[in-house]
Amino acid sequence: MPEQTPSRSWQYHNPVRVVQDSLTRIADFFPPNAHVLLVTSKGFVRRGMVARIQESLAGARSTLLDEVKPNPDLQDLDAATSNLRRQGISAVIGLGGGSALDTAKTLSLTLSTDVANPLQTIFRQQTNIPWQSRLPLVAIPTTSGTGAEVTPFATVWDHAQHRKHSLASPLMYPDIALLDAELTLTLPEQETLYPGLDTFSHALESLWNRNATPISRMLALKALALAVKALPTLLNTPSSLVNRADMQLASTLAGMAISQTRTAIAHAISYPITTRFGTPHGLACSFTLPALLKINIEHLASNLTEKELLKDVLNLLDNLNLDIHLQKYISPAELLQLEDEMTTLGRNDNYQGCAPIEIAKVLRIATQSAH
Repeated sequence: MPEQTPSRSWQYHNPVRVVQDSLTRIADFFPPNAHVLLVTSKGFVRRGMVARIQESLAGARSTLLDEVKPNPDLQDLDAATSNLRRQGISAVIGLGGGSALDTAKTLSLTLSTDVANPLQTIFRQQTNIPWQSRLPLVAIPTTSGTGAEVTPFATVWDHAQHRKHSLASPLMYPDIALLDAELTLTLPEQETLYPGLDTFSHALESLWNRNATPISRMLALKALALAVKALPTLLNTPSSLVNRADMQLASTLAGMAISQTRTAIAHAISYPITTRFGTPHGLACSFTLPALLKINIEHLASNLTEKELLKDVLNLLDNLNLDIHLQKYISPAELLQLEDEMTTLGRNDNYQGCAPIEIAKVLRIATQSAH
């Protein structure tokens, strides 16, 4: 095991109140005269979850935005902001996976300013907006992977320009993260696997990270310990509520880790794969993990217990044959052609592994099946 050097100065802060309870608790978080914007997808309307929330809100008024798309686009978000400003929204609920939560987080912020097209102003015109406040926000995750319910950023995509942006501010921390594992029981295999891979990516990316702290390491390692048992069980027994709850908690803990460290090289590699080929984010940011972990496993483990855990993680990731999943979206040749786009300031430079990394080498290793 590598000798551990004394920790540098560090701090940890996460203001999100995490509540594990039933969806019916939602009424406790808003005053009766609130006008709540409920951000979700049409699937949750069809399954009756939106009606449950609206009934639980009692006398509070609600407006529904159920047109959330995967990887929310900045033009769509600016249009939604313009349409909703006239309605007197006083609070926001995000119900869904990462895209729904990122949309809710973004709107809680953009609805607090009068700037026209605020996201295009920031990301296309490169003009800063001095955010002063946001609307009260409750995040209810229905997948286990993004950890968006406990992070201070939201992902915003510019599909026209093939770019991914991060709207980052301490204001982006939700007030409350409501965890109800029953909401994840009906997830099909792909929506269990790919977000689950995102949990592994967040945990590992926070470990080989220059911003890692003792607390972020503790959170990441606990997330891995939960996920390495829960995810393979769920792929075989999707109705296991105990493992659904463990996977949901793993996602939240990994989110708490990256809320401090941010992500690193695996995410930088993933962005053009998603923007140009529509590869699901969880898969795009995880197919390189086995290659990166093999390089860094001795460097990351501070004791034998941690090394055994990381070996278990590596074995699981290898056995999932992620390169085969990836080839449904992009070929190895197309992947290598994107190498020049796989550098993002604040991601690649966060990577602090045992040796410098050549992206092309990682891509070649990652696309060679373990079997």
